[in-house]
Amino acid sequence: LMPPQHTIWKGAIMAALLFAVTAVFLAISHAQSLSPAEIMKRAEALQGWITEQRREFHKTPEPGFSELKTRSRIMRLLEDHSVIYRYPYAKTGLVAYIGSGKPVIALRTDMDALPIQEPDGVLYKSQNEGWMHACGHDGHMAMVLGATKLLKEAEEKGELPPGSIRIFFQPAEEGGAGGDLMIRAGALEDTEAAFAMHVMPHLPSGSVHTRPGTIMAGALSFRVTVTGRGGHAAMPHLNVDPVVAAAGLISSLQTVVSRETSPLGSGVLSITMLRAGDAYNVIPDEVMFGGTIRGLTHEHLMFMKQRLEEMAPTVAAAYGCNATVDWRLAEQPYYPPTVNDERMASFALQVPCALLFLGIRNESAGAVHALHSPKFTMDESVLHKGAALHATLAVEYLKAFATKPSSDTEAAAPKSAPASAAASSGNSVVDVDEYDDGNEKDEL
Repeated sequence: LMPPQHTIWKGAIMAALLFAVTAVFLAISHAQSLSPAEIMKRAEALQGWITEQRREFHKTPEPGFSELKTRSRIMRLLEDHSVIYRYPYAKTGLVAYIGSGKPVIALRTDMDALPIQEPDGVLYKSQNEGWMHACGHDGHMAMVLGATKLLKEAEEKGELPPGSIRIFFQPAEEGGAGGDLMIRAGALEDTEAAFAMHVMPHLPSGSVHTRPGTIMAGALSFRVTVTGRGGHAAMPHLNVDPVVAAAGLISSLQTVVSRETSPLGSGVLSITMLRAGDAYNVIPDEVMFGGTIRGLTHEHLMFMKQRLEEMAPTVAAAYGCNATVDWRLAEQPYYPPTVNDERMASFALQVPCALLFLGIRNESAGAVHALHSPKFTMDESVLHKGAALHATLAVEYLKAFATKPSSDTEAAAPKSAPASAAASSGNSVVDVDEYDDGNEKDEL
């Protein structure tokens, strides 16, 4: 049955009014939202605070999946600004929530440190012997926390466009694939896009770099064990020397990239560790060496992986030895290439992502050493720029993709723990233990 004519017209008028109200709402929201210039101005005022946070994180570096002190500090800072968060994800990770409704955007930082001994002479030197923030993760956390502070204050002033911002604090970036475990635990649910930033000591301080397409190589770690028959070094003819076999295999592997892949492609096979015997006069039973392969495409990586698996046993056999390859996937999961168009490692296999580089090279500040160097440091004067860029990316994305009032949907906090429920209780913490069914969390 058709409805009366006046009912049809009434419905059309109501739809038009709803559309007009929605358009006005969005226009007002956008007009009140922050401009990039205003965000930068406010970020400059936070420069001292951001620098302080970076130095405090630098003092207490922790291994992947063990970032408990780091997480506790992040929690305190979030609570200081009444930011709701949920934990644990991937053992020591957490996610903070700002705003409500759709679209939903993510900002991401890493948390873990490297097994590197920092030299003396740094005022805020690592207090955890044998560990150091030598890849800039201390700065990443400080900048993202600065952005969080900016965004939360903007939310309280009614300056944020409709939508939700999730801030991911990811553990175990240095080989543990903490991002993949966070995704498996559901942290990325409903997220529509994600942004991340990494400091780069070879780029001019304060400059920002990115590009469409592949921006970082994928990586696989491997360990090769060459087995022979040990004995006295004075009688090598009675032994089967795995040291010579391992040396021959290492040399042969260097031809995989130089002679078996296109010079227009991009791949790297690096041997970074080598362990044999402990005595000067004893030929050992076995030799272990390991390293990484890296490539800008999955196909390139898989080719190098295949060739290593083929060459290890055959080259070792030429010396009378055996060889096995362990890809260590349980300890060092596969990192796919980072592609800025639609992919960004683990996160970007799920949602569109972009990775940007922030230059921190400044000769006068001594910020000239490479990532993973025990002498690595950064030009702290640009930390506020990183915070401003994170905040601006979030605000501008929400402006560009907001389509409805935030009251229509609830997506800021996880479905199992709405932001309103956590806020009304006076507690800014949402513990996964209270809402998770335990099937995934225990495993992680």
